[in-house]
Amino acid sequence: MPRFVTWNVNSIKARLANVTDWLRATKPDVVMLQEIKCTDAEFPREPFEDLGYNIAICGQKTYNGVAILSRHPMTEECRALPGDEGDSHARYMEALIELPDKASRTVVRVASIYLPNGNPAPGEKYDYKLGWMDRLHRHARALLANEEILVLGGDYNVCPTDMDVYDPEGWRNDALCLPQSRARFRKILHLGYTDAIRARHAEPGLYTFWDYQAGAWQKDHGLRIDHLLLSPQAADRLVESGVDRKPRGKEKPSDHVPVWCDLEI
Repeated sequence: MPRFVTWNVNSIKARLANVTDWLRATKPDVVMLQEIKCTDAEFPREPFEDLGYNIAICGQKTYNGVAILSRHPMTEECRALPGDEGDSHARYMEALIELPDKASRTVVRVASIYLPNGNPAPGEKYDYKLGWMDRLHRHARALLANEEILVLGGDYNVCPTDMDVYDPEGWRNDALCLPQSRARFRKILHLGYTDAIRARHAEPGLYTFWDYQAGAWQKDHGLRIDHLLLSPQAADRLVESGVDRKPRGKEKPSDHVPVWCDLEI
């Protein structure tokens, strides 16, 4: 049963050992990475190829950068979110994955998304975030017309509800929790997408990010900002989903952890 993962690694070169150790232990089929923080040429391909992964990269020097790893044949489809040709940030990548099926092969479309943080808000950065979310909404709507098995995975930099943040009042005015951010996230869901985590888990405390400062990890002061959104065709195949907190406790970890879902294909 194929497993799909999204993980903001906060520099692939700095977290290489942690990421490859986790992949070796868990063997997911498809992994959507964010904040790789390197150019395509600088990406450490060999350790992932040694683990059996095909690699598609949309990198950027020092900042941003997304990638997709697949144990199965993969065709790169898109290296930028449509709608703004002047946007030079490496924040979106889309690919088609050919998964083995009982009778033939099943094609799954996946996207790795690194949505802008938006702080400080209000301001230029928050305006960019909201504009980016509007573009994502338009593209997500267009993709649904294909009626494909589709997984939009990534760091959305949005806590959808108060249940997704350890201190709702303290984060009330942060760009990740502002009503405009949440409304745009809901607008994407209302197109017909399913939040893979909430489809299987209603409990609070399923955080995916803990800041490096102020002992946030030790105090479990976390946020749920990494999401897997499923098209109806993918949601119909959802078996289980979860958040793997273990990598956050490793030495020199990313401040995010892997979020996963299993689809019956």
